Order: sequence, then C-alpha cells, then structure tokens
Amino acid sequence: MNYQQKINQWNAELAGKSPVEVIRFFLAEFGDKVALSSSMGLEDQVLTHMVQSVTKEALIFTLDTGRLFPETYDLIDRTAKKYGININVYFPDYHQVEKMVAEKGMNLFFDSIENRKFCCQVRKLNPLARALNNLEAWITGLRSDQSVTRNHLKLVEWDDINGLIKINPLINWSEQDVWNYIDKYTIPFNPLHKKGFASIGCQPCTRAIMEGEDVRAGRWWWENPETKECGLHQK
Repeated sequence: MNYQQKINQWNAELAGKSPVEVIRFFLAEFGDKVALSSSMGLEDQVLTHMVQSVTKEALIFTLDTGRLFPETYDLIDRTAKKYGININVYFPDYHQVEKMVAEKGMNLFFDSIENRKFCCQVRKLNPLARALNNLEAWITGLRSDQSVTRNHLKLVEWDDINGLIKINPLINWSEQDVWNYIDKYTIPFNPLHKKGFASIGCQPCTRAIMEGEDVRAGRWWWENPETKECGLHQK
C-alpha cells in the first residue's frame, strides 16, 4: 500500500476522532519520525499541550527567522519551562541572510512578492527543510477556516513540497474552539493575540487586524489574500 492509499485510509478511520486521539495514533505510528512544527501561535500552543500530554519525548521544533517579536521569544522559553520539554530551534544560514540583505536590502519583502517569498525561503523554508530531514511526517496547527488558501485542507495529506505526510489535527476546529481549549487548560500564549494580532509571524510582516477582517489579514497585509503563504503550507 502506497502513502496515498494510507492517507485515504487514515482520513476515513480517523474521521470524527479528537485531536488528541489523532496525535496519539500518529506518534505511535511514526515514533521519532514525526514532529510537531510550532510557530508558537494559538493552535500550535494547543497542539504542544496535547502532544506533551501523550509523551514528553515527542519532537517539537520552531523556526527562528531572526525577525520575530520579543513576545514570541519569551513564549518559547515560557512554554518549554511550563511543560518541562525541549523545543528545538532552527535558524537560517547566516551566509544566506547576509548575501540576501547585501543584494536586496534589509526590508526587501516590501518591494515585490518575489522578494518577499525569497526572504521566506531563506529565513523559513531552508531551516524547515533541515528540521524535516529524516522525518516521515509532521504535525501542524492548520485550520481550514484560517484563510482562502487553507479551506481545501484535510486531516491527513501528502506534502508534495517536503516529501512527507502532513497531519492537521485541528483542521475542523474554529477559532473559538482554540480559545476555549486554551482557557480550559491555562495554556501560555502570545500576549499580542490580545492586542489584535490574530496570526503572528515576523515582526515587519505582521500587523494587528480590525474587527471583521480575515484572521490572516495581518500577515503580509500589502498583498492579495491569494498570495499570503510563505511556502510552508502549500500543496
């Protein structure tokens, strides 16, 4: 049975299961060949709580682009200490960053979509590739109602770009479901979320949103909604 057949089978078998049940299933299925990818957002904090409740030995990693909010760095430490876990931090190659800035400027991402995607490639996608090396699956905090670029996603998918299984345990959760879980279990979260920041990435590329805006409206706000992905989560 190839992976696509397995994916179809898993989606059928796990339909209606809770996120914790999904996580427990795949941690047992893949062991140290699966990891939780955390951007330290609300959904990822929920998943960190769930994953560590199954086992403290599960692999969890985050990407430090070098341009995150101070509140995000603080949250990495607070989360690791609260749960007694290690969060692996992957950094961009400084040679690549220095070359990019020298050739295109410090804030190149404002100049064009191509430049913005190039910056994401250097600061996020290249470190992600190292983080995913030798893994067979990764767990993400994607939800289908987050944006127009994510409403087609499924619980279990094949990630063509990275060549492994992608697991989205919260795919059918609403934003309110996430907040309810955070409140119930007193899960640490980024204080910027209470200041209008719905989705938090790099500091220059993230702003607070106004009431009624899409939750991803604060990310790369100068672009059209259809282009608002960095490449981490494209089929």
